[in-house]
Amino acid sequence: MRILVAAIAAACVSAAAAAPVGFDLEGHRGARGLAPENTLAAFRRALDIGVTTIETDIAITRDLVPVISHDPLLNPDLVRDKTGGWIKRRDIPIHSLSFDELAQFDIGRVDPQSGYAKSLPLQTPVDGERFPALKDLLQLVRSAAKPVQLNVETKITPDNEGQTVDPATFTRLILEAVKAAGLRDRVILQSFDWRSLLESKKVAPDVPTSCLTMASSSMNTMTPGPDGKSPWHAGLALSDYGSIPALVKAAGCSIWSPFYRNVTPALIAQTHALGLRVIPWTVNDETEMGRLIDLEVDGLITDYPDRLRNVMRAKGMPLP
Repeated sequence: MRILVAAIAAACVSAAAAAPVGFDLEGHRGARGLAPENTLAAFRRALDIGVTTIETDIAITRDLVPVISHDPLLNPDLVRDKTGGWIKRRDIPIHSLSFDELAQFDIGRVDPQSGYAKSLPLQTPVDGERFPALKDLLQLVRSAAKPVQLNVETKITPDNEGQTVDPATFTRLILEAVKAAGLRDRVILQSFDWRSLLESKKVAPDVPTSCLTMASSSMNTMTPGPDGKSPWHAGLALSDYGSIPALVKAAGCSIWSPFYRNVTPALIAQTHALGLRVIPWTVNDETEMGRLIDLEVDGLITDYPDRLRNVMRAKGMPLP
C-alpha cells in the first residue's frame, strides 16, 4: 500500500497543474438553490451565473451508463413517475434500471410537502427534466461560451455493495466518457469513498482528484474502524500520517474538500504547506462565505453561486 501511495503522490505533481487556478466558484449540483438539482436546467443556470466549476454527482445504470444523480437510489422527494405522481419507494437503486427506464422519470421539481422543498424555497421548478447522462453534461460544457471545469463525484460508499458497480468500474466508465468528450483536462474526480480516487490515479494520474471528508453527528467519514482505519479512506490510516491534510496528500488528492464547519485556520495552513488546495462544501450563507474567503480557502462549493459572486465582488476579487 505504501508503495502505491508513493507512486500516486508523485503522479499528483502533473495533475496539480490541471487543477483550476485562482479562486474556484463551484455550483453545487449545478445551482441547486435556484433550479432542480443535477438537471441540465441547473447546469445552464450555473453557466449563466458564471461559475468556474460545475459540481455534480454520478450514478451508474444497469446498462453501465454514467448518469447524473446525487442519490444512488431514486429519491421520492425528487422523482415523479409517468402519471406525474411522486414515487413512494425509497429502495430502488439507479443501478437496477436501464438508462431508458430511468428516462421515464421526471425530476423537474421537488415534492412541495417534503422537508427538502422547505430547505430550497428559491428553487424554480422546470417540469420535464430527466436524469441526464454524463455525456449530456459534457456536451453542454463543450458548447459553453466560457471554459468551465467539472467536479464529478462518484456516488459510491464502503457499504453499498450491490447498489452500484465496483470502484474500478465506476471510475473507468466516468473517465471513458470524459475522454470521448475530449474534456479530460477539465475534470476533477471527487469522492468521500477514496477507493475510486486511488483507482483513478492508477489509470489517469493526470486527472486531479479531490478528497471529500465530513465529521458531524449525521455523517462521519473520519471515524476509524476496529483496524484503526476509516472504511472511507481506501486502507489508509489517519494515525500513520498525523493530520487530515497529510492523509489527503497520501491518497494522491490535490484538493481537500471538507464539510465547511470542519475547517480551521490551522488545517488550511497545513493543507497549503503541503501544496494542496482547500475547497469546502456546501456554503450558502454569505457571511460564512466571507469568513472562509478571509481564511484564504481556495474556493467554495455552494447551492447559490449568485450569492458567492456577490461576496466576491464586494471583496474586490476577480470574477469569472
